[in-house]
Amino acid sequence: MTPLAGRKEWSGLAILSLPVLLLSIDLSVLYLAIPDLTRDLGPTSQEQLWILDVYGFLVAGLLITMGTLGDRIGRRRLLFIGTAMFGAASLVAATATSPEVLIAARAALGVAGATLAPSTLALVTTMFQNPKQRGMAIAIWSSCFGGGAVLGPTIGGALLSVFWWGSVFLLAVPVTVLLLVAGPFLLPEYRNANAGRLDLPSAGLSIAAVIPFVYGVKTLTLGGGVAAALLALVVGALSGILFVHRQTRLRDPLLDLTLFATRSFSYMLTLSLLVGAVQGGSLLLINEHLQVVVGLSTLATGLCLVPAGAAMIVTMTLSPAFARRLRPGNVIALGLLVSAAGYGLLTRIPAAGASAPAVLATCLIMAGVGPVVALGYDLMLRSVPAEKAGSAAATAETAGQFGVAAGIAALGSIGAALYRSQVDLPDNLPARAAAAADSVTAAAAVSANLPAPIGRELLEAARQASTSSFQLVAALAGLLIAALAVLAAWSLRHVPSSAAAGDGGVQAGFASASLNEQPEGVGRGRDEE
Repeated sequence: MTPLAGRKEWSGLAILSLPVLLLSIDLSVLYLAIPDLTRDLGPTSQEQLWILDVYGFLVAGLLITMGTLGDRIGRRRLLFIGTAMFGAASLVAATATSPEVLIAARAALGVAGATLAPSTLALVTTMFQNPKQRGMAIAIWSSCFGGGAVLGPTIGGALLSVFWWGSVFLLAVPVTVLLLVAGPFLLPEYRNANAGRLDLPSAGLSIAAVIPFVYGVKTLTLGGGVAAALLALVVGALSGILFVHRQTRLRDPLLDLTLFATRSFSYMLTLSLLVGAVQGGSLLLINEHLQVVVGLSTLATGLCLVPAGAAMIVTMTLSPAFARRLRPGNVIALGLLVSAAGYGLLTRIPAAGASAPAVLATCLIMAGVGPVVALGYDLMLRSVPAEKAGSAAATAETAGQFGVAAGIAALGSIGAALYRSQVDLPDNLPARAAAAADSVTAAAAVSANLPAPIGRELLEAARQASTSSFQLVAALAGLLIAALAVLAAWSLRHVPSSAAAGDGGVQAGFASASLNEQPEGVGRGRDEE
């Protein structure tokens, strides 16, 4: 019978959830501040891109390195270092007086942010040894990570309606102070006592693999230079191949490739990546539809997504309870079928009018993704030894970054191509309005500078084409999600429900397959608290 977590552990979970929520919010909150920021600091268009993207690039590029570093030097120690750095960088960003200072501060936030997700998730697995409690704890942690992405635009819009653009960064300061003050009393330390030294060439190769890839797909999505984007993708792919090759030759690899020999880990990682790709790409198109086709402001669009975030949090929280009676693979499959129904609803969405159909469809989509996130992390982390939890958590997070970036690029490109093939522009448009054929966003900008009759005609044609292409992409996404539901039920059929495995024997279902999926005792390698 594994020990139950008490008040200290649950209080520690509350502390750990705050920086994760903050990390997720920080990925999207700055987009709303760009107009005010541009008027104040006057960055060039290239500097604007770096201000927006350098944070996400470095978070994605350093996750594996930071997760493995936490296993070596101590997860709590790394979390405190990263938290202090995050708070200090947030203050610098909030008071930046030039684009260069803001870019540097955002880069520091990215480095610090890369320590937060793997450290907090690995500590959760250390603190909650009982499978039932651990599943609930990971669901709560996941809900903060998923909910922050939806709440970011809403919180940012509320702050910017009252304060200056730098206020979006000051959310981090009280959170970092609280964690640094309360953390030493509530959080245990854990490190792998047998871990070797950190291989710096591997760390460099991991960064060279992830950052160029993310840059490449974002550039393709935004319609940037194709040659530069393809070169970045090639560099990322070659660096990834060299990284994997080096790991097979090291005694103490940065990423333990034996993790992928565990069936539950590799299947769930692949499933999470593909679901994240579909979700990331479709949310981009949903945001575009609400803002350009329906005509909502950025803040109103953020508010429309709050119910979807709430639906996702609810299903994340309830998923462990369902997994005690049903196989986790079946719970995930049922959730994905709910998401598929949401995409089906999007295929019937009107070209104009109320936002309610899109909001309802998004609620179904996000609610269905909840079990994937909540149970996915639990399945991956409980299938690896405890001393590798940091590396496993970082790998899972990196896969998520890849999935979302690839999904935005793929579905965004498909949607753009379908729009261009279907848009029927008015015959009497001036030559300067040719850009309207590229995207509905460009069409909306062009129509605002045309005489009213032809401007309205152009915007209506663009909205019709955008809605039609959106419906086709939604149909494709729905089919992919339905296929992933079948894959989840099949690939995870060997994982029993929590009740069937027993309180102390959830891993028994893994071990019976001779897959070395039973974690070692969490006490091994733990420093004194």
